[in-house]
Amino acid sequence: MTFLWHDWAGYIGVVLVLLAFLLLQAHKLHGNGLVYQLMNVLGALGVILSLVFGVAMNWPAFLMQVAWIVIGVYGIVHSARARREARELGSKITS
Repeated sequence: MTFLWHDWAGYIGVVLVLLAFLLLQAHKLHGNGLVYQLMNVLGALGVILSLVFGVAMNWPAFLMQVAWIVIGVYGIVHSARARREARELGSKITS
C-alpha cells in the first residue's frame, strides 16, 4: 500500500481533530481557545486535501469538513474580537 501526500494530510488531519477533542474533554484546552480552534481548522483542511486529491470524492464528508472550517474560523474571529474588546475595556478602566 502506497501513501501519497494527500493520504498523509488526511491522516494528520484526523489526528488533529481527534486530539483537539480529547484535549478538550481532558480539560487541557478551552473550547474557545485559539489552539483548539486552529487544531480543528487545520485538521479539517487536511481531511479536505485528502478528499479532493484522493481517488473518489465523498461529497458529504467534504461538506462536513467545509462546515468544520467555517465554524472554526468563526470561533477564531469571535474569540479574537472578544479578547480585543476585553483588553480595550481593561485599558479604559485603568486610565
